[in-house]
Amino acid sequence: MTIETSGITGGGTGRTRGIARAAVRGLALALVSLPGAVLCLTLSAVSIALIPIGVGIVTTPWVLRGVRVFADWRRLLAAQWGGVRIPPSYRPLPKDANPWARTFGMLADPATWRDLRWLPVDMTAGFLTALLPTVLLLYPVEGFALAIGLWRVFPDGYWYGFVPVTGQASAFGAAALAAVLLLFGHHFAPRLLAAHFALTRAVLGSSQGELAERVRVLTETRQVAVDASAAELRRIERDLHDGAQARLVAMGMDLGTVEMLLDKDPAKAKELLAQARRSSADALAELRDLVRGIHPPVLAERGLGDAVRALALRLPVATEVTVELDGRAQPPVESAAYFAVSEVLTNAVKHADADRIWVDLHHTDGMLRIAVTDNGRGGAVIGAGSGLAGVERRLGTFDGVLAVSSPAGGPTMVTLEIPCALS
Repeated sequence: MTIETSGITGGGTGRTRGIARAAVRGLALALVSLPGAVLCLTLSAVSIALIPIGVGIVTTPWVLRGVRVFADWRRLLAAQWGGVRIPPSYRPLPKDANPWARTFGMLADPATWRDLRWLPVDMTAGFLTALLPTVLLLYPVEGFALAIGLWRVFPDGYWYGFVPVTGQASAFGAAALAAVLLLFGHHFAPRLLAAHFALTRAVLGSSQGELAERVRVLTETRQVAVDASAAELRRIERDLHDGAQARLVAMGMDLGTVEMLLDKDPAKAKELLAQARRSSADALAELRDLVRGIHPPVLAERGLGDAVRALALRLPVATEVTVELDGRAQPPVESAAYFAVSEVLTNAVKHADADRIWVDLHHTDGMLRIAVTDNGRGGAVIGAGSGLAGVERRLGTFDGVLAVSSPAGGPTMVTLEIPCALS
């Protein structure tokens, strides 16, 4: 019997503590959410409005970063206080991106606009759902105080909720309403706080539409990868057929003729042997070029950093390569990164009129980041049919991104990012 009584008492005490905790946490959320959301929304609106005159280009990244910190803090509280997980889904931005690329990169992120839509919701419905648990537990105190005698302080009468308190009898009515509110708050205070976090998740969480768009993009990039692989196989077959294979066939015919002329015309046989030797050297060179186009040996043997250095050495433009990689990525990732850098460098040499190029490779926060900068004339864009569009499709296969900053007059910075781990 004693055990049962203790269990009931403990359960009641635990529930009381849970209700008090919900009230305290709700009050803290209400006191912070309203001014915090108002401040973030106001600064965001002003900063974005100042973009056309240039001031917003500098201020907007900082303001939106503050909004993200505020939203991430609320995600943390939702997980710790409500058991509601709201994973962030912000697109990565290059750390060395200029203010222009950073501003419009953040504004192009759907998660940014989701944060901005959440702010007015948080300062209205979010504020009410956070404050109600505290109100339902504290407001009844006033009703009981009126019943005790506080009503005498108001000679002209006093409204408690919908009860007009003008005397002791109506004060007891206020106490009855307070008891009902207290009972309601006792049962629903934790649920109201849970509703607050559910509302936060509904607005801050990724929508099904965004997930569907993500699946569509991944499906498209996978199809592009399949088509590119098929085209690459056809190119290899064509190069083998028209190049090395044709040379090997001609060399076999020459050797057959040499065999017949060896006794009759040694001079002619010697000439054909020299020709066969040149054909074999040409065929070997073509095979090496073909292999290099499929997967450069230096990439397989020494990794991405040395492969890019070897690529830079063959350029007619002075190129400086900086590599900070603690290991190697998976071979498909290295291959995609290598050919993407190769295409970007080719564009810089052909179209930028640059006399110096800088390539920086490093790996941080689970991202392989490659920045290619040239001091050319600028004006590079990602458009249909351009080499950069092909690079973007290649990176998309690995969930990578491409960012281009190329104002008129230069310089041009092309940043590539691929999520990966290094071995």
